Amino acid sequence: MMHASLSGQLGDRSLAPVGMHCILELYDCPANLLNDLEYIQQTLRTAAEKACSTLLGEVAHQFNPHGVTALALLAESHISVHTWPELGYVAADVFTCGTHTQPETACVFMITAFQAEHHCLYSLPRRPEGSAAESADSTPSVTTADAEGEPMMIGRGS
Repeated sequence: MMHASLSGQLGDRSLAPVGMHCILELYDCPANLLNDLEYIQQTLRTAAEKACSTLLGEVAHQFNPHGVTALALLAESHISVHTWPELGYVAADVFTCGTHTQPETACVFMITAFQAEHHCLYSLPRRPEGSAAESADSTPSVTTADAEGEPMMIGRGS
């Protein structure tokens, strides 16, 4: 599945986003992966690399009886993952600032790492108020795909 980034592609700096916020919903993932604290922490480290970002620190918590919340603090912002093994569900969040980062690449990696049967990826360019509110590229996009990676665009703001 491919998902185009708006990060750094706009020539007019007044229209360029200060960051890209990706929200990733992963469905029908294997429960054992979603309850494996070490696996999730390693997945976050690799996702940070894939995003071309700098890892500053990590925090993670294993819930009882199951589930994990993990956060990677980046020089460029953060990556967070919350798991519900009993539901096969992962809620992930990748927010990066700057034009050198690739948050969508980190999301694509996590789709594979968590072996999601299907997913939904929301990408939202983040801008200060008034900088580009009327810009056609300021609206979020939503991409979803099945396990084979066949993308289905389900909406883009109009």
